[in-house]
Amino acid sequence: MYVTPAFKEEDVPVLHDAIRQSGLATLVTFGADGMEASHVPMLLDPEPAPFGTLRGHIARSNPQWQRASGDAHALAIFPGPDGYITPAWYPTKQETGKVVPTWNYIAIRVYGSVRFFDDADRLLAHVTKLTGRHEGHREEPWA
Repeated sequence: MYVTPAFKEEDVPVLHDAIRQSGLATLVTFGADGMEASHVPMLLDPEPAPFGTLRGHIARSNPQWQRASGDAHALAIFPGPDGYITPAWYPTKQETGKVVPTWNYIAIRVYGSVRFFDDADRLLAHVTKLTGRHEGHREEPWA
């Protein structure tokens, strides 16, 4: 995807913070039937440095985890805030009229390999971490 150089962010701690704030990614994988996408809650493990590892949970009933090719490369897209920008806001609109509308947004795209697992102990540990992240602030967290 093209990113205007002026808006490209490469500072890993900044990107990690944005991923943590989002928490939900669109996971895109490729298999025999082509592309497939699911919305997947994710946690970021900062190891191995510098980029870390994303750990997500996809429902067992979602066939994406079985259809992704064994050596699957994946794309995880984390959305951030966005908004339409009208040309009327630009001073040059009054001066020259040579302006166009645009869209400001934050989106982090993470590329890498994906591995799915169905080990009960490992799955319980991960789901417990995900639940703790989202329930931990509640007076009576669900467990």
